Amino acid sequence: MKEERIEGSKEQEFRGGYLNGFLMIAIDILLWALVAYAIFHTAVYETVWSGVLIPVALIAAIMFSCGFAKLEPNEAKVLTFFGKYVGTFRKTGFYWINPFMTRKNVSLRARNLNAEPIKVNDKTGNPIMIGLVVVWRLKDTYKAIFDIDTEVAGANQVGNAASARMNKFEKFVAVQSDSALREVAGMYAYDNEDTKDDEDVTLRSGASEINDVLTNKLNERLAMAGLEVIEARINYLAYAPEIAAVMLRRQQAAAIITAREKIVDGAVSMVKMALDKLSEEGVVELDEEKKAAMVSNLLVVLCADEPAQPVINSGTLNH
Repeated sequence: MKEERIEGSKEQEFRGGYLNGFLMIAIDILLWALVAYAIFHTAVYETVWSGVLIPVALIAAIMFSCGFAKLEPNEAKVLTFFGKYVGTFRKTGFYWINPFMTRKNVSLRARNLNAEPIKVNDKTGNPIMIGLVVVWRLKDTYKAIFDIDTEVAGANQVGNAASARMNKFEKFVAVQSDSALREVAGMYAYDNEDTKDDEDVTLRSGASEINDVLTNKLNERLAMAGLEVIEARINYLAYAPEIAAVMLRRQQAAAIITAREKIVDGAVSMVKMALDKLSEEGVVELDEEKKAAMVSNLLVVLCADEPAQPVINSGTLNH
């Protein structure tokens, strides 16, 4: 599998020798069989050559038994030879590699991080609760292993060591995500009511743009660790509890004002239409004073919260 070289990275593909694992299993079985035969021959015939063959065959069999490596898709092994980095092995399958090389397993699969909501101040200083989801993966194995601390103590098994190493990467991503989220949240107001400008991007209205900014900020911070953010998005946004009730009342007041504006606009249109109809069809002649009274009464009826109570006037318009 050919991988693209990352610009400016010290990562390189392992170009040393490796053999098919199944072939080496067959050879290893033969070596162990040779050791058993030499031990049997020495015990029965007490020959010198078989006594010399035993340690040689035994050492070879043990070395061959320690070199096997299995890789699944999107996994890699970072290889070092007595402290020197010799490359990253990515070939999927079962192979035999020099047993004197130290191997550190890493996963290249994408992972999710669902960060708990944190309290931050937005651009206008309002305390808000904000959380995010990050989809990330390991991109540069050299930086991930050698540029940050990923040493795992007490994990003797290969699988446990790899899992513990990836958990360290996840903690690193979590810390950097917290820092980036605080920075981005401070760049924008919660909503347009705080900015007084409907064209400004806000945390509530500019989700797509803010998610892009957040992704870029995270990639800048995680580049040092060889990690890549595929996607970052805000998944929780609310005012902090101490101001939530006040902000709710403000939003309710704004909604009431908006509704009233629409009601008044509609009422004025209806009153104008009524006066025009009365005038055009000659139903009744109204002077300015009567028109003012009629306008007042219609606006009260149309804009009132409660249904109007009809009053029948049995007199004339002059009374």
